[in-house]
Amino acid sequence: MTVIAAGGLILSSCSDKQATTDNPLLQKWDTPFETAPFEKIKVEHYLPAFKAAIEEHEKEVRQIIDNKEKPTFDNTIAALDYSGRTLARISGVFFNMMAANTSKQLQEVNQEVGPMLATHSDNISMNADLFKRVKAVWDDRVNQKLNNEQSALLEKTYKDFVRSGALLDATKQEELRKVNAELTKLAAQFDANLLEETKAYQLVIDKKEDLAGLPQGEIDKAAHLAKESGKEGKWIFTLDNPSFIPFVTYADNRELRKEIFNARVNRCNHGGKTDNNALVAQMAELRAKKANLLGYETFAHYQLEERMAKEPKAVFKLLEDLLGYSVPVAKKEAEEFQKLLSKDEKGAKLEAWDMYYYAEKVRQQKYNFDAEATRPYFEINNVREGCFAVLNKLYGVTFTQRDDISVYADDVLAFEAKDSQGKHLGVMYWDPYTRASKGAGAWCNEYRGQYRQNGQNVSSIITVCFNYAKNPNGKTTLTAEEAATIFHEMGHAIHQLLSDCTYPSVSGTNVPRDFVELPSQILEHWCLEPQVLNMYAKNDKGEVIPKAMVDKMAEVGTFNQGFMFSELLAASYLDMCLHSIKAGEKVSTQAFEKKAMESIGMIAQIPPRYRSTYFSHCFGDGGYSAGYYSYTWSEWLDADAYQAFKETGDIFNPEVAAKFKKLLSSGGTEDAMSMYVEFRGKEPDINALLKNRGMIK
Repeated sequence: MTVIAAGGLILSSCSDKQATTDNPLLQKWDTPFETAPFEKIKVEHYLPAFKAAIEEHEKEVRQIIDNKEKPTFDNTIAALDYSGRTLARISGVFFNMMAANTSKQLQEVNQEVGPMLATHSDNISMNADLFKRVKAVWDDRVNQKLNNEQSALLEKTYKDFVRSGALLDATKQEELRKVNAELTKLAAQFDANLLEETKAYQLVIDKKEDLAGLPQGEIDKAAHLAKESGKEGKWIFTLDNPSFIPFVTYADNRELRKEIFNARVNRCNHGGKTDNNALVAQMAELRAKKANLLGYETFAHYQLEERMAKEPKAVFKLLEDLLGYSVPVAKKEAEEFQKLLSKDEKGAKLEAWDMYYYAEKVRQQKYNFDAEATRPYFEINNVREGCFAVLNKLYGVTFTQRDDISVYADDVLAFEAKDSQGKHLGVMYWDPYTRASKGAGAWCNEYRGQYRQNGQNVSSIITVCFNYAKNPNGKTTLTAEEAATIFHEMGHAIHQLLSDCTYPSVSGTNVPRDFVELPSQILEHWCLEPQVLNMYAKNDKGEVIPKAMVDKMAEVGTFNQGFMFSELLAASYLDMCLHSIKAGEKVSTQAFEKKAMESIGMIAQIPPRYRSTYFSHCFGDGGYSAGYYSYTWSEWLDADAYQAFKETGDIFNPEVAAKFKKLLSSGGTEDAMSMYVEFRGKEPDINALLKNRGMIK
């Protein structure tokens, strides 16, 4: 049951008036759109704020339980969904800071807060008196005269209670509480270990000849990082994607490629206090136990019940079918790479740390194309403005920078989004660059989700975060692939900003996990369309990216997809296997992983995109546990959905855009596949995905 999702607005007085007076997290925020006053919030404010907000939420829930009137949708279901707004607001700030601007002190607070929130959530979802009222409304639903959104919220609320243990006896509920608390604690430790190892590693190079093959821009960024780290005159490369991927793609020094690659794929997998093997095994076993307690065969069955896929066999079938296309292609690619390696180093065997490097060599030989050559045309601010322009043409949304909104770190910008009529839609923080206090990867998250209450609309406050290395010359440029990542996260952002729902738990991105990537992945299609590139892809002289380069990019678009698609599918398969174990089954993480890869015929040169010990999607916050396949499931949807635009001959077709905007604005108020069919007129066709990946003609 989702009772503490990020977001919220309404404040009530806390029991401790002094704490309310002194603690900015518990005060009313007299700021633009009630955004967080980051400059006032200190680490020591979080723990007392959480305690006060939990107490407040408990009182709100008690008022629902003690209501003498007959349980109705409004006095029980809606009242419960609107409760806990202070707690949601504090959670929004805290967990976004944990991801984007963390510290040892914050992580220590999280070790206390995590179990506290898990206990609080259990106290609500296992409250027999509260569930009695919820069940009364559910049992009387045919007489409630509810609209679609209300019906969706009622079903979600009832099922969340049941799936959280409301029907269990007291003994099993207590057992479930212990499992939930332990899982929360382990996830926090997993994240802390991964962040520590990722940020601690540096490949320090002190010989210029060891930089052979690397583009000058990457060399300059590595020199700048070394200078910032007190190692001027040297070069530093890290495990963050914007540093790691260029190194393993271009560096001629094979031993150094091996070193940084192995450091990356063995994060938290070499003993010591930051080793995550035991944590992964414990979490997989505990999740299986949780599923068993709740009456499910495996944790995968539990998770998928409320997703589009419905059951594990549907996911395994999709993955295995696609692997049947991708692995044979990957094997042919590896044979081609081996031939080049043999010319460079007689007798050498192709290894995983050679794949990016020789893929780039083949790309240049076959297509005379160097991805780095695209950089001058993808300056990061131009890419952002290009994405804004696309969203304006599609949905009429505008973005205006607001310097009066507080931000939490240097280089973070705040934007106000408005609709075509100039009406406020929400606030978006733009956080593009890597820093030591920031988690790896790219993401979009909410501080506050959209909803309506008492006739007032509460707008979204969201963040989009990336980890691009800031160029010291002030002009940070991206490859075309990195530019597509900006469009991806902005797809999540527009899903949030266009939300037009009444209740918090079914608004915005509160949709099935295997549907949530559709809005993000479909927007990537616009990024490299020639029509769109002409709008924003310009070098520092204002010259638009040449047509010859655009044509070349299209020509190489499906190159190396055997490798790229297989590593993605392999991670999804590993995730599903780890969450398909039975209760009581013990997992030896590395042996389990090896067996899973062998079962799908994965070649040794392609490890899963995320191996178990750094698979934060599944073992950090857990949001994608038994759900990493969602990226591929959503790709099945987005490839087909984009054809709806292409088939009209106009990628900005206003009628199709209006239909898709309705899907975006509807949140989780209707069945996901039903919404898709309403938009498209049919269920998706997998051939569009296979064609996009170059698996079929």
